[in-house]
Order: sequence, then C-alpha cells, then structure tokens
Amino acid sequence: MIVEKAPGARRPACALALVTAIAHASSAGAQSQGAGADAAYPAKPIRIVVPSSAGGSTDFLIRPLAAKLAEVLGKPVLVENRPGAGSVIGTDLVVRAAPDGYTLLAAPASITMSPALYKLAFDPVRDLAPIANLSAFPNILVVHPSLPARSVKELIALARARPEQIHFGSSGIATGTHMSMELFMSVAGIRLVHVPYKGGAPGVIGLISGEVQINFATITTALPHVKTGRLRPLAVSTARRSGAAPGIPTVSESGLKGFEYASWIGLLAPAGTARAVVAKLNIECVKAVQTSEIKQILAAEGSEPVGSTPEQFAATIAAEVGRWTKLVKTAAIKAQ
Repeated sequence: MIVEKAPGARRPACALALVTAIAHASSAGAQSQGAGADAAYPAKPIRIVVPSSAGGSTDFLIRPLAAKLAEVLGKPVLVENRPGAGSVIGTDLVVRAAPDGYTLLAAPASITMSPALYKLAFDPVRDLAPIANLSAFPNILVVHPSLPARSVKELIALARARPEQIHFGSSGIATGTHMSMELFMSVAGIRLVHVPYKGGAPGVIGLISGEVQINFATITTALPHVKTGRLRPLAVSTARRSGAAPGIPTVSESGLKGFEYASWIGLLAPAGTARAVVAKLNIECVKAVQTSEIKQILAAEGSEPVGSTPEQFAATIAAEVGRWTKLVKTAAIKAQ
C-alpha cells in the first residue's frame, strides 16, 4: 500500500515509478482489449434494426448491405423492422441494447428531427455511436394527378388560395418526409394539413389512392410511381438534380432559391461500443457501399454512396439536430 504524504511533500521515486507503470499497464490493457474485441468480433449473428416499415428507402439499402456484411464478417446479419413514432421506437430499442456490436441501428435522417418535437428518453448525439453515413438522396415533391398544379409555383399559388385545405402525407411525425415539407411550407409561406402514415410506403400508397394530395416522399419510394404516371413530380429537394430523374427540376431552381434538403441513411451502434468494433464495421460498410453492385442499386433509385468516417457522421448528426431544433422553434411546429 502506498501512503500519501502531506501536501507539498515529494513522492518517493519508487512511488512515481509504480504510478507510471500502472498507467502504462492500463493503457496497454485498453489497447489490448480493443484489439481483442476487433479480432474476436463477430462471434455470433448481428441484428440491424430498421426503425421504419418494410419497403421504404432504408430497407432498400440495408438489406443488400446486410448481405455484403454477412459475406465478409462470416456471420449472419439479420434485418429487423421496428417502425413507429418517427423512428423513435426502433432507435430506443438500439439505445437500450448492450454496446457489444451485435445490435445496430440503420438510421434515417429523422433521428436528428425527433428531439425537436418529442421529449425523448435518449439523445441521438450522446447515446449512439456513429459508424458510417451510408448514402444520401433527395426527396421528390409529388402530387396526385388530380391536383391542378404542374409546378412548384402553381402549387404555392394553389395553397395560398386554399389555406389549410390541401393535405400532405408523410411517413410519420418527425420523419424526413414530414420535416422536409415543414421546411418547404416555412420557406414558401403556405400551410397544408399534415396526415402522418406509418412509413414511407404507406404514405405514398395514401397519395396514390387520393387520401392526400401531396407528399415530399423519398426518391426511392416515389420514383417507381412517377415512372408509371401514378404520381406527378414537381421538384427534387437537393441542390442539384438527381441522376435518376434528370428531367425533374430542383425546388431551388423552381422558384424557392436556396432551398435544400438531402436525406441520408447511416449505421450506428449503442454508445459505449468498442472503438475497434466501430472501426471494423466502418471499414466494411464503406467498402460495401462502393461495390459496383450496391452503387448500381443506389443509382437506379437516385441515391448516392457516402461512406463517411465515424467522426464525419457524428458532425453531420450534431449539425442536423441543431438545424431542425431551430426550424421547430421558429415555425412553431408541434407534434400532432
């Protein structure tokens, strides 16, 4: 046992040596533990939770990605849909899971929006460990063919003439399709009536059936119906046109200068997951989204691979949380 001397007294050289040795041993042990976690991982199947309904844009990417990861990691990678409450239910499940790398979250951009509208039991910045931002894509402003609007300008004029009489669908409260429309309404100075659905696919089906007149849907979900003529596209949300639909103008070039919204899908783990595990998953995810197979899948639906570092993805999440919190306050948006 080391007996501390009075304040100001100098420690014996042997005590300083012992403290130094313990510090070096702890550091080496932590590095060894990280390396060991990397070498042993994975030792059993991995579960990826998708906090939205099957058939949506997140599903579209995560299922082929899971197959790629299973190939290289040598263990099954299972995809489980847990939709509800704007991705809150599925996200909360992952936040509460053991931080061992065996329960992951396929996160849509809506995880940065929910904190602005809900009092959550978790903080997406504090309670999740970013692995990689996987892909980015625009939303498409689409309308039912019966709506007498063939451009963004005509839609805005119609909405101003019929305030709170036109209904827009979304994939749920505090989702990307909801908040991108809130951003659009704020910039355009119009008010529409929100009708939330339980997922992107149900929301688009509601638009096709005529239950609602507008949706700012993800390009992955809406584009097939645009191609068949069941939906009329007005504009894409990103700063530049989509390669999958180059004939559709951007919102910005359609009259709302500077309007920009890009959705994304990323992979995260519970906070506290070993850095070595996060690093290993990051490397394999970045490789996977750059394969010709997945790049072709993404391109066909207007999405692009990203493949960020964990640090870059963390910065994106923090910035987006701030952006949507500001919008909710300035536009006085409330959860319904």
